[in-house]
Amino acid sequence: GTFVGPVFVYGGVSTGHQIRDVLRGCNVLCGTPGRLMDMIGRGKVGLSKLRYLVLDEADRMLDMGFEPEMRRLVGSPGMPTKENRQTLMFSATFPEDIQRLAADFLKVDYLFLAVGVVGGACSDVQQTFIEVGKFNKREQLLDILKTTGMDRTIVFVEKKRYADFIATFLCQEKLPTTSIHGDREQYQREQALADFRSGKCPVLVATSVAARGLDIPDVQNVVNFDLPNNIDEYVHRIGRNHGMPYELRSRVRQ
Repeated sequence: GTFVGPVFVYGGVSTGHQIRDVLRGCNVLCGTPGRLMDMIGRGKVGLSKLRYLVLDEADRMLDMGFEPEMRRLVGSPGMPTKENRQTLMFSATFPEDIQRLAADFLKVDYLFLAVGVVGGACSDVQQTFIEVGKFNKREQLLDILKTTGMDRTIVFVEKKRYADFIATFLCQEKLPTTSIHGDREQYQREQALADFRSGKCPVLVATSVAARGLDIPDVQNVVNFDLPNNIDEYVHRIGRNHGMPYELRSRVRQ
């Protein structure tokens, strides 16, 4: 119900309808680095009238190897200089790589805002660590989900094949579950997210890579079936709780 016209472009699907949407014009263009640079290279997107540049989840884009695309975007023909645009960069962590990007992309006197401890977990999220044997994890997960009822819950696993395996196990236990990972086609991912958002499948089993950048409201619980390998990934995972004081459960690696 506003006069703001948004358009989004991303990979994994045909470019045809996205190009048509772009050519109609928009006020806000949201895109993944690869597809956006493709649109610019085809001459479908012009940057000369750009006023605001927003880089969301900058640390995740770095982790996924998108720094060259980010730098090519900022250096694209027609892109206003950093003095002539407003650039906003959001990141859950602030490592040296992100500090260098901030120095290159933002104005010299940029404003740095930190919410809570930089790189730390949100203090409003209650975290519960459950130590459990390797072969008892599925039963423990089942107990947790039966306790939470139909609460919207994301379960994180490390490997893609585990995502479907755990989702199938939970469905067999009468818990409607879907999964998202890198081996699923784009339309399958979109269907899984639609089922999760609508409540048809209140449990989503996901790998960290597939879940990056997702914005899903009202996630009550995050379960780390497998702990991540680094603290930054952990911070991103529990951030899916949107900072609400809901319970987070995770196993402790023995």
